[in-house]
Amino acid sequence: MAEAPRTRAFVIHPEIRAPGARLRDVPTQLAEAVSLAAALDLDLVGAEPVTLNQPRAGWLFGSGRVETLGAAIAEAEAELVIINGPITPKQQQNLEKAWKVKILDRTGLILEIFGERARTREGALQVELAHLEYQRGRLVRSWTHLERQRGGLGFVGGPGETQIEADRRALDERMIRIRRALEKTVRTRELHRGARERTPFPTVAFVGYTNAGKSTLFNRLTGASVFAKDMLFATLDPTMRVVDLPGGRRIILSDTVGFIADLPTQLIAAFRATLEEVLEADIVIHVRDAATPDAAAQDEDVTETLRALGLGEERLGRVLTVHNKIDLLEADARAALIEQSARRPGEIALSAVTGDGVGALLETLRERLGAADSVRRLRLTPGAGEALAWLYRHADLRAREDGESGVTVEVSAPDAVFERMERRFGADYVTLAGPAFT
Repeated sequence: MAEAPRTRAFVIHPEIRAPGARLRDVPTQLAEAVSLAAALDLDLVGAEPVTLNQPRAGWLFGSGRVETLGAAIAEAEAELVIINGPITPKQQQNLEKAWKVKILDRTGLILEIFGERARTREGALQVELAHLEYQRGRLVRSWTHLERQRGGLGFVGGPGETQIEADRRALDERMIRIRRALEKTVRTRELHRGARERTPFPTVAFVGYTNAGKSTLFNRLTGASVFAKDMLFATLDPTMRVVDLPGGRRIILSDTVGFIADLPTQLIAAFRATLEEVLEADIVIHVRDAATPDAAAQDEDVTETLRALGLGEERLGRVLTVHNKIDLLEADARAALIEQSARRPGEIALSAVTGDGVGALLETLRERLGAADSVRRLRLTPGAGEALAWLYRHADLRAREDGESGVTVEVSAPDAVFERMERRFGADYVTLAGPAFT
């Protein structure tokens, strides 16, 4: 059976030069918009940046630019135009009439990608809620002229799929039902989080701009096979794995959805519950793409999103920054970044692909988690092998001495670890006073 032809898409990146507008690297932004279109498996037939001194209220572009772009769109035989920025419902309506194509703005495009990529029921509900919030302000028909090409929620799907055509009351009723369903999944996750909190494993959460290499680094550290590809929003659903740090302590590592410039506010609200893992984490690691010329702007985007999620300034100041993809830098730039990161506390330069610098990251995590730990000397009785193995998994062993009377160790761990060990293996060890090993 022949595959349905892909929708032909034309990408426009409006670069607004008005006073107060944040200027970014235009080629990088256009390339990002093209990557977003590719992530949706559209057939890209054209891409063009457009500089605007001031956006027009009803059309976004001036009349001459509307005519020029319309000719380019018609020549490319595009069926869909993607505008890499926000547009008002009136601007969308006017441009669709002028160009005789359907238009998708940046918010709608990102919602489409999330709708296709969400794998869990909770993720699908969150995306649908975000899309309904987006549609509520527009109350326009979905894009019924496009043929169905894939699974997902079908927001760019074709005839026969569910269309958001109902009035505001119907939308509100559907949103209420979704919120109720999400409340149930949140309660379930809170139970799981409560179970994790009863274990003395600290949690470390990855955040970062989409395609910064979080999942690749996650796989490198955990040996997992989380889907990682040079693609925007390659993974959406959070993944958690156990990792052993140098010294034996175990942590829970969490990989989260990537952030992006102008992330739709509807999605920030919808995914707030999922991203609570970041707010609860003992350490937050910001993975940056060191090879992109837009790194500084992406850093600001991530910080703004973390603030929107509720991460306070004090915690933002303690975020650990990882400069990833140093293998893509020229030798001089790579050496300079490594030297700079070595001088700055809380910064590490590495390559998730080659593994360079990963050991330094693990050692930094061990040091940070151990900064507030208690150091104790414990003597374990002969035959207490299970207790010793448990201690290796849950604490940082600094020294060990074996003797006829048992094993004496010096360990560093949170007080909760020692309390749990006493409850579980109280008869198998004795806490010792006195100086540390020499």
